[in-house]
Amino acid sequence: MLRRKRERPVSLWAGGREPVIARSVSASQRRERTGEERRGKSAAATGVEPRKGAEAEAEAVQCSAVPCRAPSMECECSRAFVDELYAGEWCRVSAALVSVKNAVIGSNRQKASLIQQGVVPRLLQLLQLPDSAPQHLRLDAAITIGSLAKGTAENVASLVDLGVVGVLVETLRPNTDPRLTEACLCALRSIFMHPPAPSSIIHRDPQLLSQLLSVAQNGTLVGKSCVARLLSVWCSGKSEQEALAEAGACNAAAALLAAASPPSPLTLPTLDWLAAMCFENPAVSQLAVEAQYGGKIIPELLVVLLCRDKPLAVAMGAARCITFMHRAGALLPDDNRVVFGALPCLARLCTKDMPDDIRATAAETLAYLAEVDTSLQRLAAISNHLISALADLLSCHSAASKQGAFKCFASLGANDEDIRKKIIEINGLMVQVVDGMANSEPEVRLAAVRCLHSLSRSVQQLRTTFQDHSVWRPLMSLLNESPGAELLTVGSSTLCNLLLEFSPAKEPMLDQGAVEMLCGLTRRPEPALRLNGIWALMNMAFQAEQRVKTRILSCLGTEQMFRLLADSDTRIIMKTLGLLRNLLSTRQHIDAIMSDYASQVMQAVIFVLEGGYPAEVKEQALCILGNIGDGERAKDHIMANEDVLRKLVDYLVHPESKLQEAALFAIGNLVWRGEVGATERQARLAELGALRLLRQLLPTTDTAFLEKVKTALSQFSDYE
Repeated sequence: MLRRKRERPVSLWAGGREPVIARSVSASQRRERTGEERRGKSAAATGVEPRKGAEAEAEAVQCSAVPCRAPSMECECSRAFVDELYAGEWCRVSAALVSVKNAVIGSNRQKASLIQQGVVPRLLQLLQLPDSAPQHLRLDAAITIGSLAKGTAENVASLVDLGVVGVLVETLRPNTDPRLTEACLCALRSIFMHPPAPSSIIHRDPQLLSQLLSVAQNGTLVGKSCVARLLSVWCSGKSEQEALAEAGACNAAAALLAAASPPSPLTLPTLDWLAAMCFENPAVSQLAVEAQYGGKIIPELLVVLLCRDKPLAVAMGAARCITFMHRAGALLPDDNRVVFGALPCLARLCTKDMPDDIRATAAETLAYLAEVDTSLQRLAAISNHLISALADLLSCHSAASKQGAFKCFASLGANDEDIRKKIIEINGLMVQVVDGMANSEPEVRLAAVRCLHSLSRSVQQLRTTFQDHSVWRPLMSLLNESPGAELLTVGSSTLCNLLLEFSPAKEPMLDQGAVEMLCGLTRRPEPALRLNGIWALMNMAFQAEQRVKTRILSCLGTEQMFRLLADSDTRIIMKTLGLLRNLLSTRQHIDAIMSDYASQVMQAVIFVLEGGYPAEVKEQALCILGNIGDGERAKDHIMANEDVLRKLVDYLVHPESKLQEAALFAIGNLVWRGEVGATERQARLAELGALRLLRQLLPTTDTAFLEKVKTALSQFSDYE
């Protein structure tokens, strides 16, 4: 009987193809391996060149020392690999290490199995071998760890827990072997691509950061690429950005960008790294704008990468860098590199003939670029048929495409009514927005609400399109489902617009519990939510029926009103006083509310007038007194409070003109002729010095103010 010849597994490094091992492989296993096989074809991707010639042949012989005989023996085979790693002879350890390295390529199951069997501690021991031991063992151990790090998130978490990162970092320090350095960097890069990575290790070691930047400037191509990607992932906040800037990262990035023409494997990681450093950091962005290499500053190097002959991903990355520099204030809105560089490039990348992923990223980046500048919004809206391209992007199935399109529409329509009109006139857009608010992806829902918020700034659309599609209904439903703080913030901002007096959505939203929801927002710990809640209530109370005003006061409560007046955010105080002004409007409403809440309202006004608030806040409190003075019976609450009367008189001669005018408004309402008790009120205020001070105000050059003074004086004619 013929015996089947056992195939000898061929040892290749992590950069090579899947080793051929004599065992049957199921279809699912083949599919599982396919991805890493393709990735493995590039030696540069792993940082290690495959060995050639006699060295590779020797490894092939060593690999056969512990053959894997059959699928049912996989576990035992792996166990044998691990056992052999502890052998007393280096040749057996080397053969077992090569077998382990080959076994884990392309198989997440094998990676997990070997990690569970305890192979990692031994690999770390081999990685820390002294100089007297065979050094290729350290290299093989680093490559194997790097392969394990390309597995699942659970695999990476296990590696982190076992202290792999610290050992890899320590191996980098005294190492003079560029191949070992590359292998360690490749492993670190793979680990840092997962959230469990202990990125704080770089924070704790400035020397390591300097060493990484040295590799970025003087290392091999693979080493530079690994460092750029590693730092782009690590740089996730202001402290990391500043640490990189202090270590000279901007100059290092400039050198790498200068070497990126034509684009190389270094280009994309470097662009991502530069973008991460500049994002929302004015100081670092300014350093980046000034950094140069070969006589060219970074923005000039980036503009070259925006050209049409460059790969799409490279142009996208360069446009992101310029966008972040602009938003951080390092490049002005009228800078040619923004107006004629990044913006048209991003508009071009949004067009229909581009891949969906590029279009999605370009739309989101363009939204950020033009978000706060009206001139850029207007320019973008007429660039490369952008509005129609974004409408087409909404029809794509991917969540990223819808998110990018909604965000870009929101940015374009933020300030210009004509642009909003063009967007809303897109066939089926409002249906897309309503569907977006019901999307299963949270990011799409948030982007759809942002778009709705931007479009809701149009008075005309609030009365027409928004009413036709009842957009308030899905919005209220979404906000009542306990959304995240960001969605709740944008959604409640939209409610502020939908609740304006001229909006037809106001009444049905009241029936859906809008008052209770908004009062709940005023009790949230987030200042933005408190502000939106009280702002929306203020809009709701404007020219509202008395039943609505009573409902607001009853739901909000006077205790919460006082808490809002004591808020640390001046805007919240202003909107709370604005709410009180709107509640105390219309004579019948003023008298009704003051009959129930006079003590609390007067206490709130005195609280503000006696507090250390800025003039604009005290002006609102004085205007509230003016509204109360317009009531038929409510004005008696002011006349009964001598402290308030004296304050009104004193504010007539306040150095702030706005406070003078507000006090004049309140006194004028109190002494208005022809009303019941007017003569007595005139006499009381004249006794407190109001008439005398009004006469002192007559010699003024402000004609508008002079007319108000004359009007107030004319009301004292009955007394005179």
